[in-house]
Amino acid sequence: MEELSGLLQTVLDTVLSVVPSDVTLQESLLQLALAALLCLGAWLIRRRMHPAIVDWCATRPRWERARRILEPLIWPLTWLVFLSLLLGLYVAAQQDTWLLEILSSLLMAWIVVRLVSRAIRNPMLSRITAVIAYGMAVLSIWDLLGPTIEILDGPPFEFTQGEFSLSVYQVLTTALLLAVLLSLAAFASRLTERRLRDADWVTPAGRVLLNKTLRIALYVFAILITIRQVGIDLTALAVIGGAVGFGIGFGLQKVFSNLISGLILLMDKSIKPGDVITVEATYGWVNKLGARYVSIITRDGIEHLIPNETLITEPVSNWTHSDANTRLRIPIGVHYETDLELATRLGVEAAQSQSRVLSDPAPRCLVKGFGESAIDLEIRFWIQDADSGVSNIKSAVILEVWRMYQEHGIKIPYPQRDLHIKSGEI
Repeated sequence: MEELSGLLQTVLDTVLSVVPSDVTLQESLLQLALAALLCLGAWLIRRRMHPAIVDWCATRPRWERARRILEPLIWPLTWLVFLSLLLGLYVAAQQDTWLLEILSSLLMAWIVVRLVSRAIRNPMLSRITAVIAYGMAVLSIWDLLGPTIEILDGPPFEFTQGEFSLSVYQVLTTALLLAVLLSLAAFASRLTERRLRDADWVTPAGRVLLNKTLRIALYVFAILITIRQVGIDLTALAVIGGAVGFGIGFGLQKVFSNLISGLILLMDKSIKPGDVITVEATYGWVNKLGARYVSIITRDGIEHLIPNETLITEPVSNWTHSDANTRLRIPIGVHYETDLELATRLGVEAAQSQSRVLSDPAPRCLVKGFGESAIDLEIRFWIQDADSGVSNIKSAVILEVWRMYQEHGIKIPYPQRDLHIKSGEI
């Protein structure tokens, strides 16, 4: 309590020392009113500029992210320029400028902190960085940073266990350091991902593997640096981590299984982004290989997140693994009085009429057998763009078969049964 009382007294003395003794209340209120008026003017300017900025960026998509980061700063930047001009007028008139100087310093610190925090994509890390950094800036402007650090790093705010000690000041600086390092790691990972995306010498699966390996390494490196900064012995951490990991492993078996399965999928290249696959009645193309799951988008536009372990343990049909060509089959039944040669020829012509059907191998129509109600035919044809859909090309061929059979009088029978009743036994 004595340290806290001393801190409060120091804060009060420092604040009072900033206020000049010869400044009247009217002068301070005038500076405050002018600053508020300039703030309103800066806000009106930003409001008038917003539609023009949005229209300009609409035709330049590459500037959209920069707009979202920089546009909110137009208001405080304009206000800071106005305050600087007003400050220059006060200095030229040899008037005291203590309040304008403090407002300008606080506004400058807020702009810098806001700009840095907006560059951090993670919302939580962004808020933590902004709060800690701006708090330190405000304390520094009021000459309270040193006394505050001494108090927060002292016994009332310090946890001690044996040779290990941790204070509130260490927690705050560690959180700030961790936020900065994780943001730098994420930025480096995104930069590497963009560079690998344009590299022709790396396969799609190799790009994902390299990017994920680098991202994990950067995050681990950032966390280790932060732990070292706190003063935790990494040797002891390794022993504790082994024991904790052994216990957690039982509860996170599925998680680790999916992680390992993801690495296996990346290394054996059996599934890669862009492949068309079928797994557990889900048909679609691979959109992304994640650490725990594979993103598959179906023809309905639904994104299915399939665990990596499922793709290792369950049967998977990869339509484009080694060859993009895919053969499709369409069963058809015709009446027993049908001219089979005509029916098979029309079936081939119906398949050939579709632009997506390959001419080599050529379509075929085979007689498969004699069914209960119809003669069974089967049209077989090849396509090389299964990612554009399978059901749609089948539907187009069936509609063409129906049209051509109607033109040539070929009937497609429906199932029927003949019932014979012996009248003597009723």
